[in-house]
Amino acid sequence: MRGLTHRAVDEAAGLPQGSTSNHARTRQALLEAAVRRLADREARMLALEEMPGPDGGLDALTDGLALALHRYLTRHRELLVARYELGMEATRRPALRDYYDRMGQRFREPLTALLRGAGSSDPERHTLSLAAWCEGLLFSCAVGTFHTSVPGLAEVRRGMAELLGGMLGGGAAAAGTDHQPVSPSHPSPVGANNGG
Repeated sequence: MRGLTHRAVDEAAGLPQGSTSNHARTRQALLEAAVRRLADREARMLALEEMPGPDGGLDALTDGLALALHRYLTRHRELLVARYELGMEATRRPALRDYYDRMGQRFREPLTALLRGAGSSDPERHTLSLAAWCEGLLFSCAVGTFHTSVPGLAEVRRGMAELLGGMLGGGAAAAGTDHQPVSPSHPSPVGANNGG
């Protein structure tokens, strides 16, 4: 994070020296701008607002979440690394921690609503379980020991189906059977071309 300076941002963006300082006067403001920009890009890429509603059933929810997760993992690994860097910086800066957590609510609240709509008996606890599973997969495959063997969409969907089926109880989704997983060539409940 030491390389994230006002001057470095000016140079990378091709702006006149001092431009970034006019927008973000302090290091804290610069870090908050980086967190905000990252959250905006993640929101566009994950497209949680495009997730199927409860009437779509567990299979549709599984497809939507698996596709969003796989898209993040295979097309936007640089965002993951940036998030981990900023998250670590937030552990050293209480003011940034507060801001980082507020930005994270943008993702947590829609997940809780999705799980509540899907019939979760304990949406808050299930949100933590779902987020922990997703974060573990993302971390392992982006910077951990599985970085050279990223799972395919069908594998991500199977894991998501097992998790959601266990939490929500769900037939074919729980077993990961009797369902054709989404692929980039098949229609999807989540916009596959929704890059960030």
